[in-house]
Amino acid sequence: MSTIDAPERATPSIPGPPPRILLIQAPYYEAVVSGMRQGAERVLAGVGATLEVVDVAGAFELPAALRMALKAAPGEGGGGWDGFLLHGCVVKGETDHYQFICEAVCQGVMDISGETGVPLGFGLLTVENLPQAVARSSNDRHNKGAEAAHALLAQIGLARKWGVK
Repeated sequence: MSTIDAPERATPSIPGPPPRILLIQAPYYEAVVSGMRQGAERVLAGVGATLEVVDVAGAFELPAALRMALKAAPGEGGGGWDGFLLHGCVVKGETDHYQFICEAVCQGVMDISGETGVPLGFGLLTVENLPQAVARSSNDRHNKGAEAAHALLAQIGLARKWGVK
């Protein structure tokens, strides 16, 4: 772990009813992604958020699943979420696969975010090794799932402040 400590974050106050959140997770590294989800759950509990969780096969599937969720009609098995969390982990291996997956997923999510303005918390760990991923999914202030949840809540608050649906 680096000598730079992550900041303490207070759970933001957001106007309106408790938010409905969809977490799309790629649990290939189940212990890591579970730790990130637990970090997010702690943050979201602070605002009384409802969390629905769906799994996808791997990180590469995250952008497509987000697009499908955005198309889901409210009341028909989905839709109506106030925001989305994406969690996954890609560990560098011996081939270029890591680079291609990381770039594709990040660009896919950024494209959707820019096109739609949907409140989004992006928690994709891109690490050199598994110990780095474990350090970023532990029950402490370095938990990237919690950081993504904080970012998401801030975006939901901003959307509500500006009356954006």
